[in-house]
Amino acid sequence: MVKYGILVISHGSRSESWVRLVDDAVGAVRLPGEIPVFSSFLEIVEGRLIQDGITHLESLGVTNIVVVPLFVSSGSTHIDEIAYALGAKKAPQLPTDMKPFAIQARIHLTTPIDDDPVIAEIVYAKIKALSTDPGRETVLLVGHGSIENGFHQRWRRGLERLAERLKRLGGFDEAASAMLLPNQIPDRMEQWRMRKPGHTVIVAPLFLSEGYFTEAVIPERLQGYSYRYNGEALLPHPGISRWIERQIKPFVDKMQDGTRTRL
Repeated sequence: MVKYGILVISHGSRSESWVRLVDDAVGAVRLPGEIPVFSSFLEIVEGRLIQDGITHLESLGVTNIVVVPLFVSSGSTHIDEIAYALGAKKAPQLPTDMKPFAIQARIHLTTPIDDDPVIAEIVYAKIKALSTDPGRETVLLVGHGSIENGFHQRWRRGLERLAERLKRLGGFDEAASAMLLPNQIPDRMEQWRMRKPGHTVIVAPLFLSEGYFTEAVIPERLQGYSYRYNGEALLPHPGISRWIERQIKPFVDKMQDGTRTRL
């Protein structure tokens, strides 16, 4: 008998509030029937690691695990090593200490956030109050980024597409993206200071939860520039739960089709 379960994977943090925000978002996911869901973490959170989630779901009789990587970008090196450890790819692109997990169930790996339209709407909702005259405003979408070949390009592609969605949503004059790794913020800000001196820059962080990067790193990189910034990350927002639902919908539809066929 085929039985599906959902495994959501996020990075993990020593901050209990960070973990609680993720758990709340996962807990608000709407699923039909009795489909079990486990919120797991890449590291730090004892008893809640990826192997813990796999073992728990399999103990419930799950034969097919739909894995949702709650990460901002497919350019994250963590996505690469997780895919390898789950058996979704034969070898990681970069060396990793992560070992293959003990898995009996069939794994269905979905995609990270990248430029999903639901996420664009969340980011826009977070910065909307900072906007007063969109035609004279530019938006700088800031993500963590990567310097690794291949990963850098995937980060850039997702950020650029998401920035374009923000531009259309808010009617802004221009939108662009910048990574912290490598540090692209000064170049972007200098370009706008030279090209559009009368425009206001609104800075939008693309991070799952507020913390060190949103509170310290981004403001430090912006020193000396004029901008508007509230530091609000994606969570909390009900849209994250809706995004998870979108990721698993094809599998939920398949489950429901199977039920109707048996009836």
